[in-house]
Amino acid sequence: MGRSTSRYGISPALRALFLFAGSVLWVGITLTGFRVVSWVLYVPAVFFSFAAITGICPGLILARLIFREKTLPRDSSGLPKA
Repeated sequence: MGRSTSRYGISPALRALFLFAGSVLWVGITLTGFRVVSWVLYVPAVFFSFAAITGICPGLILARLIFREKTLPRDSSGLPKA
């Protein structure tokens, strides 16, 4: 299929990071016991796994919507106007 060109896609490095973080959470949940762990711990574990598998991170999408970068007006050459 190739790389995602969507504006919501994440880099392979972030996918690897989310895969590692999600795996650590799932191992911790398993070792502690599924009935013992609070339901709150499942939320980041599921989101990290979802982001690693699909390449779409809901947390990054939300952060990009909330903290938009301010864009400067540009001239015809693409440089910011002074």
